[in-house]
Amino acid sequence: MFERWPVTSSSGSSVYSMAMEPAMPPVLTSPYTAPLLRLSDTLPSVTELISTLEASTIRSPVPPVSEEMAENIVFVGNNLRTDALVAQLPEKNVMFAFSLSAGHRESSRVVSIDLKKITIGQLRTSPSNKALIDEIFAGTKYRVVYQPNMGDYLLCHAAFVTPAAFACYKTDGNLKKLKGNTAYLRKMVDANIEAYRAIRDAGHEILPDADKAFESDKYYKACLRFFKLMAATSLGKVCASDHAMRATDEMSALNRDLKQFFDANGADYPVWRALEKECGKYLK
Repeated sequence: MFERWPVTSSSGSSVYSMAMEPAMPPVLTSPYTAPLLRLSDTLPSVTELISTLEASTIRSPVPPVSEEMAENIVFVGNNLRTDALVAQLPEKNVMFAFSLSAGHRESSRVVSIDLKKITIGQLRTSPSNKALIDEIFAGTKYRVVYQPNMGDYLLCHAAFVTPAAFACYKTDGNLKKLKGNTAYLRKMVDANIEAYRAIRDAGHEILPDADKAFESDKYYKACLRFFKLMAATSLGKVCASDHAMRATDEMSALNRDLKQFFDANGADYPVWRALEKECGKYLK
């Protein structure tokens, strides 16, 4: 979650995202899009952030994008409709980002952890923004990973996290119920590999680079170890269930968009479908 987005301008002053804008007619159509966040004008190169995180937290539509808004716009969070958003903003320099953070929103506060790492960039068909991104985060404590193909990065990220969400819904948010259930945890890995295979076969790049060998024994064992750790420790709550149980709309949208992608590209995904069926009331 992002209540505040710490950025330091070239002058050294701290800048944070501000409160929601008033409700206005929507013009950006995305099931992930939450209210606009605006940064101080002390950072002239980027003054607009749009959070695309938990759909269930939306209380007002995204304000219209106008000429008064910044030239550079960053959408932050899960998003499988990157091409459509870029097409809706032809006069803007559109980027996408994903931050390594986790937590949940309560009535009066956001409870979260932030590992100070962000992956950010543009679509592979767009001009490079590396110099601009370096400027934005200069002097901050964030570890910045520039990714020139954020469309495929976000596609692959969804292919990895959605099976984890399935596990959360199967267990009503208590992943420790899966401790020792190696058969189910293996199905989570199998579903991820099914999705990666569909993505690769459709001509997309598997990202991050460490996942390119997703059909190897090394990758399989690493994922299985991670899922076992999630089921046996509080890591599962922090990394997955805390958010998934409060973001059923968002995860449902990711699942629908991924299945649409699979079907459009003639992919078979039987393990994915089997896990989906065990989600009960949570998926929409």
